[in-house]
Amino acid sequence: MGSNYLLSPYSLKGLQLKNRIVMAPMCQYSVMEKDGKPNDWHHVHYVSRAVGGTGLIIMEMTDVEPDGRITDYDLGLWSDEHIPAFARIIDGVHRYGAKIGIQIAHAGRKAEDAPEPVAPSAIPFPGPEYKLPRALTTDEVREMVRKFADAARRAVQAGVDTIELHGAHGYLIHQFHSPLTNRREDAYGQDLARFGVEVIEAVKAQLPPDMPLFFRISAVEYADGGYGIDHAIQLCKAYQAAGVDAFHVSSGGEGPAGERKPGNYPGYQVPFARSIRQALNVPVVAVGMLEDPALAESVVGNGDAELVAIARGLLRDPYWATHAAYALRSEEKHVPQQYERAYH
Repeated sequence: MGSNYLLSPYSLKGLQLKNRIVMAPMCQYSVMEKDGKPNDWHHVHYVSRAVGGTGLIIMEMTDVEPDGRITDYDLGLWSDEHIPAFARIIDGVHRYGAKIGIQIAHAGRKAEDAPEPVAPSAIPFPGPEYKLPRALTTDEVREMVRKFADAARRAVQAGVDTIELHGAHGYLIHQFHSPLTNRREDAYGQDLARFGVEVIEAVKAQLPPDMPLFFRISAVEYADGGYGIDHAIQLCKAYQAAGVDAFHVSSGGEGPAGERKPGNYPGYQVPFARSIRQALNVPVVAVGMLEDPALAESVVGNGDAELVAIARGLLRDPYWATHAAYALRSEEKHVPQQYERAYH
């Protein structure tokens, strides 16, 4: 009998997962008509991971307005016309026993194709491909909160099991809660967590009471002068109080690394997840080079995180979860009946 931590069921509010394996959101840059609607590529991409045994699939960064996309080839939920295309994928994923959420976001100053990106402050992201953003007015910030809520409502209408807000990797919510990128003098500058808190509260109001809300956060910044884990923990406390049920803990993305460098080894971000979990007594998702099944098993078994997100490993192998179950000699294998003879 093998290990069973990674392949054990997990429940958070009304979300019931058959295992602890999460497909991390990864942009596909594959919207052909630039209309924000997922197409056949996205359908095959996500449904195949459901067939492959993944417990929870988080669809890639999906933006609340056209100019909030990283590129014009990214997904969006700024119109009710987007709902049917998402619903088709969600229904397909459910058919094969997985649960699915959508990561809702706005790229802010990292919107490469926007004619004029917007941000908390007029500070460009380093690099020649990035434009000088325009600082949002206070009224526009409030309107942006509403856009997040509207996108969440559409995701719920499309049938999602959960929603993740993207507050990491230098995108708009991250830009508001970072001292490096928020130099505002209004209420959204005086309290760096305020924008995130208002977005969380507005989105939470659109969710059924038993649907958990995930929040992805960069636990540390790597640019010189960037915040550390203590600042992230304070943000998480405010966000938890506003309604976040679980944190998906990553790092960086706000600019080129300075004196502090990100790790380049398996599990380098796990201590950040553990720190937030212990400080807040909150469920966390660990991510970052965790595709070795034994390592992923240890993250759950050691109590570092409730869930393990796999990114590049699931890009390489849609059936990563099935193969992990065999590698760990788990009793929970979830092999589709049509493929069973390949595993004997």
